[in-house]
Amino acid sequence: MPLQKPRLAVLDGLRFAAASAVLVYHFVAVNHHAWGERTSESLPGVQGVTAYGSFGVQLFFVVSGFVILMTAWGRDVRAFVASRAGRLFPAYWASVLLTLALLVLVVPGRRNVDLPQAAANLTMVQRAFGIPDLEAVYWTLWSELRFYVLAGVLVAVGLTRARVVAFVVLWPVAGAIATQTGSELLATVLVAPDAPLFAGGMALYLLTRDRRSPVLWLALALDVVLAAAVSGRIQAARIENSTDVVVSPATWWVAIVLCFAVVAVATLTPLARVSWGWLTALGALTYPLYLVHSSWGRWVIESVHPYLSRAATLAVAAAVCVLLAGVVHRAVERPLGPRLRHALDRDLRRDAREPDRRPAAPHDEAVPAR
Repeated sequence: MPLQKPRLAVLDGLRFAAASAVLVYHFVAVNHHAWGERTSESLPGVQGVTAYGSFGVQLFFVVSGFVILMTAWGRDVRAFVASRAGRLFPAYWASVLLTLALLVLVVPGRRNVDLPQAAANLTMVQRAFGIPDLEAVYWTLWSELRFYVLAGVLVAVGLTRARVVAFVVLWPVAGAIATQTGSELLATVLVAPDAPLFAGGMALYLLTRDRRSPVLWLALALDVVLAAAVSGRIQAARIENSTDVVVSPATWWVAIVLCFAVVAVATLTPLARVSWGWLTALGALTYPLYLVHSSWGRWVIESVHPYLSRAATLAVAAAVCVLLAGVVHRAVERPLGPRLRHALDRDLRRDAREPDRRPAAPHDEAVPAR
């Protein structure tokens, strides 16, 4: 049984801040017509600031690298798989059903969704089969899921400091090589664009155990550079495709470095000992808030904006999304997450507990030695 890991309240607060930044980005930076006209025209001057909230995704990935290694340390692969499934799927299933309810019952006809697409989205691996995501934000879950598989392989091999150091150095480099050589399958398996972010988060966790290691600091520096050069550039292109904002190389470098810096401050300084319960409560809302905010938030904006100011409309949309996230957390995550985790852990360990009950071969069928 692994030791209880410390709860890093400031890291929880960072996760909620990242989700809030992404929410604001989707509401008032991405060019859509929820405000009655194109976002850049409806909210002039705002888009140039809120567009950078998109880098909250990269902050998520750095935090994820840290947290996944922290939770995996001391666990076997069965416990790791059960833990991740229990954490990911209940809120995700609720999000899919809430989106379907919006598209089928509340605003039917807004977007065509057929049964195969809806069913495939419940698996979280729909992208592997070329099936569109029901929500645009689900693309990050596909990256997270592939990272979890790689982390699970590392857990199965055995977590040691030397192996994790080798992993956080070689994995992003291997992903970059796969991309440059056109090995699309290998690049997909290795989560090539986001590998430096996850790996850098893992390096930060190792630094909490050994802050004076020059090897770990060099590994972290390598991951930061690769993340800025690769992931930062890709995210900048996403922003430019969704908004009227052009992101300069210097800006995306600063954004990526800040993602690592704030996680380092939250975990490697005395802030790691902060135990404010309200930050932990906000952290619990982060995942469901990220999942449910996009379509439901835009629908609230469309419904409320004709009657309220822009600022009030944004506040109402954010409040509705936080309320939905709270319902998902209390009604779905809290009761179903632990049950799913325990059920999977128990089932995965069944073979290890049960003796081999296969009948022995009859003596008269044995082949005599010659």
